[in-house]
Amino acid sequence: MSDAQIYDETFKVTSINAAKYDRVARLYGSNSNNDTTMSLDINTELYPCSVGESIQLLLATTLSLDGTKDETGGGQGWRERRGQEEATLADAFDYVCRGRIYRLETAGEDML
Repeated sequence: MSDAQIYDETFKVTSINAAKYDRVARLYGSNSNNDTTMSLDINTELYPCSVGESIQLLLATTLSLDGTKDETGGGQGWRERRGQEEATLADAFDYVCRGRIYRLETAGEDML
């Protein structure tokens, strides 16, 4: 068992691009120190955002509070877990998505 949370930061939304898809927008934002920027695609029908709003971004390896990974190869999504007795990390947030980090850029380097 390990800590599932690998990155936690609050970002202020600086711009929103909703031109490419229906119900999905790409949010752009920066943290309070302006040393980290992010772009994040979200379903704006489920979680509407506006420029100037602050959002908390948490990256985690699993939704399990004790850090246990789902080794079943698919398992239940967070929506299927809603209403179950076992608490998960998703219970603390208004919007949860699962996927892979597309691109991480650090100090001029690109990592995929």
